[in-house]
Amino acid sequence: MTDLEKIRERMKEWSKEVLEPVLKKFPERKAKFLTEEGFEVRRVYTPLDTEGAGWEYLEKLGFPGDYPFTRGVYPTMYRGRPWTIRQYAGFGSAEDTNARYRYLLSIGQTGLSMAFDLPTQLGLDPDHKLAWYEVGKVGVSMPSVKEMDLVFNGIPMDKVSTSMTINATAIEVLSMYVAVAESRGIDKSILRGTVQNDILKEYIARNNYIYPPQPSMRYATDLIIYAAQNMPKWNSISISGYHFEEAGATPAMEIAFTLADAIEYVKHVLERGVMDVDKFAPRLSFFFAARTNLFEQVAKFRAARRMWAKIMKERFGAKSRRSMMLRFHTQTAGVLLTAQQPLVNLIRTTIQALAAVLGGTQSLHVNSYDEALSLPTEESVKLSVRVQQVLLYESGVVDTVDPLGGAYYIEWLTDQIEEKAWKIIDEIEKLGGMVRAIEVGYPQREIAKAAYEWQLKVEKGEIPFIGINMFVEEEEPKIKVLKVDPKVRERVVSRLRKLREERDPIKVRDALDKVRRVAEGEGNLFPPILEAVKVKATLGEISGVLRDVWGEWRAPEVY
Repeated sequence: MTDLEKIRERMKEWSKEVLEPVLKKFPERKAKFLTEEGFEVRRVYTPLDTEGAGWEYLEKLGFPGDYPFTRGVYPTMYRGRPWTIRQYAGFGSAEDTNARYRYLLSIGQTGLSMAFDLPTQLGLDPDHKLAWYEVGKVGVSMPSVKEMDLVFNGIPMDKVSTSMTINATAIEVLSMYVAVAESRGIDKSILRGTVQNDILKEYIARNNYIYPPQPSMRYATDLIIYAAQNMPKWNSISISGYHFEEAGATPAMEIAFTLADAIEYVKHVLERGVMDVDKFAPRLSFFFAARTNLFEQVAKFRAARRMWAKIMKERFGAKSRRSMMLRFHTQTAGVLLTAQQPLVNLIRTTIQALAAVLGGTQSLHVNSYDEALSLPTEESVKLSVRVQQVLLYESGVVDTVDPLGGAYYIEWLTDQIEEKAWKIIDEIEKLGGMVRAIEVGYPQREIAKAAYEWQLKVEKGEIPFIGINMFVEEEEPKIKVLKVDPKVRERVVSRLRKLREERDPIKVRDALDKVRRVAEGEGNLFPPILEAVKVKATLGEISGVLRDVWGEWRAPEVY
């Protein structure tokens, strides 16, 4: 009798002798236990769910730092290098954001993450009539290179890693960062960081796009190509599933849509015919959410890593290990923060952060407990940093690589998520790829449907949510909230006017004309935009030229 046969026989005996008598006395709490994805969770998992299902260690797991990277992208993981503590921050004017960055670095944050206001994200200067009420509200206002210089006043750009959550205006904003670094004698080739530059997820879930899909894909791939050629330490894109999860996607949808977006970017770069896949793929990075269902989230991250390695090796013929590594940033789930009993959010985000660490993240943002009410205060963001530091220095979960690897439930769940995600990717491929899928509204509809179904279950009490549908309290939250100074807009607009008065208008006109010629023809947009930024053209002026050439996108009705 084999070991698996022995386990199967003993399981029958256990069920009859041990389990059934207990169930008669103490029935289980629910008839079915389900993950957020909807997988039914069995009472116990054994080798019958792995080896008994044809599961092979080297094929499914292997070793960390090696194909298929299920167990992590680096052989020693956090034993050698901790993840980057990177709290997302930025609000008001450059001075406000600079002060917050200095504070975060002083309490132990190890990388910066820039949030930009809506006008900056949509290519509008702060004095534009559509920008007026949004200046500095959800991020820092960034109309010109002057503001970038102020944000990084006293911050060593050659030593700190900076992530920028910017998409439709990613080249303009990264150009400002490069221009400031070069003005301080720092060559762009040594700059470290990430620019989001993921326009496809904007069409699907976030809606902060400007131009139609095809020119937007050219814009995004221009940045990828330029960075690969000139900024070898810079991650040229952060392909983002986080926003899908926040909009309502299930775990399998989150990784499937993200990897489908990634496939589209790789295809577009390769179609340009200027570089081999191993030249740019090592600097593609990813961004995922971490929710509170701990084991399912760990399985999600592991499945995504394994799938990406297979995509790069088998579909795109990547030879370099670094091209096959799915390196990702994680943010805890903003959508699960509650204004009710906000201190409970600290417990939620700690579990979510633990899921990210056990899942092998490369950098991490822990949402602050007060973010359902306002931008985070210094007190709340300090606690978010401390959550990461307790996990790193006190918990012991970093002492071995992939500590949940080999757990029967984790491996079964990883396989289930992967299988479901592949089916979604196959459906996208049948539609002609992600750009076409977006144009016909496939991912938008699927996410909207999942969001509706989740909300319905919350309202029916089928998904427990403390403070919302159980252990509800009526009291008003008594916590300090951050309020953006209303004088922010005046400061930013005043500096913008002064910049326009003092710059050389001929140089600005000529630089913008060059941007227009490249946009209308061929070539890479990054060099002329960088040149325009250096002569103090504003973000709104540069984006305005591209609007003239490419037009603006109006999403089709898809529901």
